[in-house]
Amino acid sequence: MTKDHGKSVKDDEIYEALREDGASKQKAARIANAQANSDQHPSQKGGKQPPYEDWTKDALYERAQELEIDGRSDMSKSALIKALRQ
Repeated sequence: MTKDHGKSVKDDEIYEALREDGASKQKAARIANAQANSDQHPSQKGGKQPPYEDWTKDALYERAQELEIDGRSDMSKSALIKALRQ
């Protein structure tokens, strides 16, 4: 029988399984709560943007400018992608 972990943990069974697998209390609680919430989908990939390879060089440059990446004006498209991923 699973132990009741109070209001802070929404799914006690998942929480206990994660703790047995070595997850910290905080991590286990976050995952258990996310899986218990129907609005969240922790197993699905996030983000709605297309991959950087599909962006134009100008769009990559603008994003690098927003992030204040040094040397962006001299970078090729592949260099911009690499810099944005770091």
